[in-house]
Amino acid sequence: MRSTMTELFTGLFDDASHFPPGNAPLPESVERHRAHRREWYASLVGPLLVPGGAAQELMDIVGEDADPLRVALIMRPGDDVTELIRSVAALDGHPVVRVAAVELGWHPGWQDLDLNGLPMVLEVGRDEAQYVALNDIRRARRDGVDVIAKYRTGPTSRWHWPDEAELAEFLVNAAERSLPFKLTGGLHHLVRGRYGHSPGAAEEENHGLLNVIIAVAASLGAATHGAVRTMLTDRRGPELVNAVEQLTPAQVTAVREALTAYGCCTVTDPIGELRTLGLL
Repeated sequence: MRSTMTELFTGLFDDASHFPPGNAPLPESVERHRAHRREWYASLVGPLLVPGGAAQELMDIVGEDADPLRVALIMRPGDDVTELIRSVAALDGHPVVRVAAVELGWHPGWQDLDLNGLPMVLEVGRDEAQYVALNDIRRARRDGVDVIAKYRTGPTSRWHWPDEAELAEFLVNAAERSLPFKLTGGLHHLVRGRYGHSPGAAEEENHGLLNVIIAVAASLGAATHGAVRTMLTDRRGPELVNAVEQLTPAQVTAVREALTAYGCCTVTDPIGELRTLGLL
């Protein structure tokens, strides 16, 4: 892999195979994740994402004699965080499971949660609520709190798909505040288009990973909302590949300092496309 592209994609793909639309049972997710760790692309894959209340099930699956397993504990916005707090306590010092971060919805009082000082990823909402959350996260980071923002790029039963205007707004808002962030959902493919999440599934509009990367680079360069929005609509694969290849080493570093990772239920989908298009 070329060094610049290696830096761009290292640790970018958090393994969300247990979550929709993948929905793999947790034992299968653990097995798949361990398999990823033995492959050529292991360095590209981040931690396994596990429900915030699944500590006991996870400990039962891994036992005490396995290789270390990096995980992030995940709660959706509005979920009761009591189970998350219990899971953090239960996994503290576990001989196999290493908790890399906790992810939950932003809410007033989040700083009062007893989460062992773990890095935090706070999912933000839309409209005015987004501004409030991002400003709060920025203040916390200035005070030395290890926290970043998170934005959902795919739909759920409680969250409609954010179009290019909404995603551009988030990217610009984060760039203006110098806030690192994680994305989750809907970025299974490299190029903007309509895709089904599995064979035979209805096609839905999806953002493209390459679109997002060049849009992040542009937002960090003070591009306007309109310019960033336009980049997110581009469906021309060769042009997007060329744009990513033209990023300078400094731009790649800046992009990854901003976009720390994203959750993907089948990490081999985007990684395979990257290899097919010659970016890996």
